[in-house]
Amino acid sequence: MDLRFTDTNSSDDTAGRAFGLDGNLYLPVVVTGVGGLGLFGLLGLVIRFPLTVAGVVAMVPCALTLLWVLLLRRGKPAGYDRDKLEDLIGSGHFGPVAGTQQEVAP
Repeated sequence: MDLRFTDTNSSDDTAGRAFGLDGNLYLPVVVTGVGGLGLFGLLGLVIRFPLTVAGVVAMVPCALTLLWVLLLRRGKPAGYDRDKLEDLIGSGHFGPVAGTQQEVAP
């Protein structure tokens, strides 16, 4: 009896998870975290801003990136973040909206 071997490519079906985030979504959070630490060091230690002000300024990009990843990217389909931001801004609708259509006279 021969054993049949088939390649299933099961490892290609998922992008993996790291820190509870799918795929490489942890990278923007880690990069802005390191950048925030650098900005805090620059503002607080080199330029001598008060440490609370430097901390708040350095946390803004980190918080915005974390919110973007958690609210608009995690568990959502590809392109959801761009579509949601276009919808919130109010420009670039994909299809016609029935309430705003103008009637064309024949």
